[in-house]
Amino acid sequence: MIRPAPVGWREAALNQGWIYRDRVGVDQSGQLLSAVLSARYRHSPVSLWLERLQLGELSLNGQVLWADAVVANGDRIEWRRPPWREPAVPEQWNTIHDNGDLLVINKPSGLPVMPGGGFLLHTLSHQLVQRSRERGEALVPKPVHRLGRFTSGLQVCARESATRAALSRQFRPEGSCRKTYQAWARRVEGLEFGQTLEVDTDVVEREHPLLGWIWGPLPWVDEPVRKRLSAHSQLRLLDRQAKGDLLEVTISTGRPHQIRIHLAQIGSPLLGDPLYRLERRISADATPGDGGYCLHAWKLELASALGMLAFEAPTAWV
Repeated sequence: MIRPAPVGWREAALNQGWIYRDRVGVDQSGQLLSAVLSARYRHSPVSLWLERLQLGELSLNGQVLWADAVVANGDRIEWRRPPWREPAVPEQWNTIHDNGDLLVINKPSGLPVMPGGGFLLHTLSHQLVQRSRERGEALVPKPVHRLGRFTSGLQVCARESATRAALSRQFRPEGSCRKTYQAWARRVEGLEFGQTLEVDTDVVEREHPLLGWIWGPLPWVDEPVRKRLSAHSQLRLLDRQAKGDLLEVTISTGRPHQIRIHLAQIGSPLLGDPLYRLERRISADATPGDGGYCLHAWKLELASALGMLAFEAPTAWV
């Protein structure tokens, strides 16, 4: 039995499918197509790619394949993914600011910003296109940055491409915007009211059985690390309850999943985080798009032609 979506949510529904395009690299030349794809996209084993070949879903250099084939460097791969059912998502949000170009909304938890992770149409970007068409607007607001699906709060969009470009530079690690979040985490030992804690450890890429490589905290044990990115977070205690600490987290860098990773790094992962666990472990069964945690983009300061702009989005937490 399929339960209807809550009020204010878009029902789960089939999309029209999608064509994924890729190219064979030098190191994959001479291998079977199924082996190349299963190594690159670990969520699908060789057996599943062979099934897709038998269904005629894969093309090589514009020709449909019905059986496995050896590939060469530079070969063009296309996978015509059939329509799939996208989960229900929120489709209502509060507008924080709209001057006809700059649009800032309070994004609800559960709504992806951009396509990816099984979402194509059930995204904020697609909903913005639909709303603009319904209103007959010439310009569509497009996201400047991307909050995680289950991160709520301040999402910045802009209608003019020049505005998006200027704002995008501010969201880069060396940019000038100031981003402050609220986060429920396990108790941070040694942090008391009135104190701040600086976290400056790198965010690193570690191996993951489903995704190949994934951003995470520095591991306790010796294991492969592919890339390292410097990151800085500042923590301040807002509330302390039996379930954990409510933290104010200000970041001057915008690394992938930075807050989730830094809190796991210091032994205080977000409450309910299915991916980043105690002892700096990363779950083998979860992905960054899985929810269960409470993280909210609370305050934001941006530079503009009119000076500094400051925005704040209240949380929906009880």
